[in-house]
Amino acid sequence: MTNFGSAELAFSSAEGYGEDSGLAVYVAQAIDPTLCWEHIAWLKKNTHLPVVVKGVLRAEDALEALIHGVDGILVSNHGARQLDGVPATLDVLSEVVSAVAGRCEVYLDGGVRRGTDVLKALALGATAVFLGRPVLWGLACQGEQGVSDVLELMRDELHLAMALAGNNG
Repeated sequence: MTNFGSAELAFSSAEGYGEDSGLAVYVAQAIDPTLCWEHIAWLKKNTHLPVVVKGVLRAEDALEALIHGVDGILVSNHGARQLDGVPATLDVLSEVVSAVAGRCEVYLDGGVRRGTDVLKALALGATAVFLGRPVLWGLACQGEQGVSDVLELMRDELHLAMALAGNNG
């Protein structure tokens, strides 16, 4: 829980927070509803690092991100836990890749559970994929070794899927 600025707020009961838990209040305070596309210019001016926008699920948003100078797009539905009914990232990936047309890298996050998911994302144009839950599952079960095992399993499944699809590389 090192990312929490205030352990008291994060682990408090609902006392003093209405019907919300302290954790719910903390998370709500961590999300800035005033963020907009124009903030990208400020960010790019203040860093030499690549700026990647996460949460793009539509071609229109991908084009807007390009207009504002992003260096990469992360197709993500935030684990589908932020809004009910968001599309699966794999279902919208090709739309975003087509809209970007090679002008920046496109990554995929969400729903990647097996090496075959990695292969599908790469085949649909993703530059790379990000892993969340499988790594956390490995960490929860076996710590550092569990994470290593999950990554090795993903790699092995990807190589097998590639071979079965006719690609030896």
